[in-house]
Amino acid sequence: MLMNGPPGAGKSMLAQRLPSILPPLSPRELLEVSMIQSVAGFLADGALSDRRPFRAPHHSASMAALVGGGLNARPGEASLAHHGVLFLDELPEFQPQVLDSLRQPLEAGEILIARANHRVTYPARFQLVAAMNPCRCGQATEPGYVCRRQPNERCIAQYQARLSGPLLDRIDLAIDVPAVTAADLILPPPAEGSAEVAARVARARQRQAKRYAALNLDGVTTNAACPPALLEEVAQPDPEGLTLIRDAANAMRLSARGFHRVLKVGRTLADLDGEDRVRRIHVAEALSYRAHADRRPAAA
Repeated sequence: MLMNGPPGAGKSMLAQRLPSILPPLSPRELLEVSMIQSVAGFLADGALSDRRPFRAPHHSASMAALVGGGLNARPGEASLAHHGVLFLDELPEFQPQVLDSLRQPLEAGEILIARANHRVTYPARFQLVAAMNPCRCGQATEPGYVCRRQPNERCIAQYQARLSGPLLDRIDLAIDVPAVTAADLILPPPAEGSAEVAARVARARQRQAKRYAALNLDGVTTNAACPPALLEEVAQPDPEGLTLIRDAANAMRLSARGFHRVLKVGRTLADLDGEDRVRRIHVAEALSYRAHADRRPAAA
C-alpha cells in the first residue's frame, strides 16, 4: 500500500496503527518469526510474542540493511518484517537501487543472499506499506499553492519519478491522504474502532485459510500467496465484474501482474464483506486503487 498526501496528514500514524487490526501470529508463523529474530540476535532472553513485526527503517538505510547481507550475511529489515509490516516513510527519499532491491522479495516472498563465503535464503513475506509527499515541498496539491521553483505538475512529476515503474506495478493499494483540518480534529470518534476492524479482518483471514486448506495448499493461508494457476478459480468475478475487469485491463494497460493483483484485491474485499463470489463492486474498488498508482508513472 502507498499513501500519498501532504505533511501532517497522518500517513505515518495510520501505518503504525496497522498491526493493531492484524490477527495474531499462528504457531507456525510465530516459529518462523522467532527463528529470524534469533539469527539476527534480537531474541532477548528467549522472549516470544504473537504480535506481528513492524519494521520502519530510516530512508538512509543501505541495501544490505534492507534486504540483508554484511558480515555473516545477516537478515535485513525485509526479513525481520516477515509475516508483519515493513513501513517505508518518505519513500522517494530512499535510494532508487535500494527500493528496487525489494522487487524480487515482493514476488517470491524470500531473499537469497549470495556472498563469497555465504549463501543464505531468508523468508521475507511482508506487507509493504509506504508513505510519501506529493512533491519535495509537500504542498503542491494544496488549493491555491504555487511552487516557487517550477509549475506544480512538473514538481510532482520530478519527485515521483524517483520511483520506478516496476516497483509501482507491485503496489496493490495506492490512496490519497488529504490534509487534516482543525474541524476534522474536533469531530467525535468513529463508531467503528480498531477492535471492530480487527474482528472483520480475523473473519476474512479465517475464510481464506479454510479456502486454501480445502484445496490442499500447504502454507498458503491468504489471497496474497495464492498461486496464479488457481487464482481464476478462487477469484473468478461474476459476469458483470468479469466484463468490467476486461475492459479496464485494456483501458488502463494493466500488466499480467497488475491484472492478477486486481483479482486478489477483489477477492479480499469480497472476503471482508463475507461474500462467496467476487462481485462487480469489489472489482471496481480494486481497480480504483490501481488507477491511483497508474497516474504516477504517466505523469513522470
